[in-house]
Amino acid sequence: MKDRRTFLKQASLVGLAGLLPTTTLLASDLETNTLVNKEDSITKWADGSRLVVSLSMQFEAGGQPVNAESPFPQNMQKGFTDLPGETWYQYGYKEGIPRMLDNWDKFGVKVTSHMVGSAVLKNPALAKEIVQRGHEAAAHGMDWTTQYSMPYETEKQFIKDGADAIKKVTGFEPVGYNANWLRRGINTLEILQELGFKYHIDDLSRDEPFLLKVKGKDFAVVPYTIRCNDIVLIEGKNFSADQFARQVILEFDQLYKESEKKRRQMSISFHDRIGGTPQMVAATTEILSYIQKHKGVSFKRKDEIAQMAYEDKNIIKE
Repeated sequence: MKDRRTFLKQASLVGLAGLLPTTTLLASDLETNTLVNKEDSITKWADGSRLVVSLSMQFEAGGQPVNAESPFPQNMQKGFTDLPGETWYQYGYKEGIPRMLDNWDKFGVKVTSHMVGSAVLKNPALAKEIVQRGHEAAAHGMDWTTQYSMPYETEKQFIKDGADAIKKVTGFEPVGYNANWLRRGINTLEILQELGFKYHIDDLSRDEPFLLKVKGKDFAVVPYTIRCNDIVLIEGKNFSADQFARQVILEFDQLYKESEKKRRQMSISFHDRIGGTPQMVAATTEILSYIQKHKGVSFKRKDEIAQMAYEDKNIIKE
């Protein structure tokens, strides 16, 4: 398996080939791709997967506001910059994402990277590398500004600017969206549909994808997670890496059990400056090694899951 240095040396030879979606493989069942029995079609995935796992890699560092929340006390005097706090964010694009990229390659999985537009513009080579290595680039706003209180046209421009930055730098046109802390507004879904997006993830209501009606047309929801999310558990609840791994594995075990009779999706979320630390990549290695021992589990990008939802006549519609 190539490491990141080898990849960078060869990236110029890859060109636009890396923009093409890769074929999703079934973990521990690579030799077969048997469709589920007809009688199981209502509760199983159309490609034969028993359980689909969706990994998120948030690319946010570099787009944060001055004196953004960090592990340091939030007691900076007005007019001064939290310099050590800035280095905490810098870790995300200097060490975190590169380390995670190598780990995804090690396990042969592709992820969805929700990218803040201003972070992409600050580190264009890294954003481009993510896409060249076969991962999905999804939109995550232009910056960390709260969007739910924006007027319609302001929010529309905000979302468009972020998506345009991603396309300009990576060549990948985002079709998925994630609002800052999931807090979309009452106009967000209509705006996303108007701009040509195919799905959003700002929903915690199910453990499987579903379709909504937005202005009379189907719009896909690929549910996110705060239960298996490093920023919530590691930063918010002070979990250790071991505790994080244990919680994620417990979640997997239950969903895998349910997936015997029901369509199930599991989401796991990593943030550049948190999920990319050595201890968290070690925990992720433990998690992925465990999951890949189970038959019928596939790892899919969220754009792939959304497309499957549109094509599945038995998908839940709300």
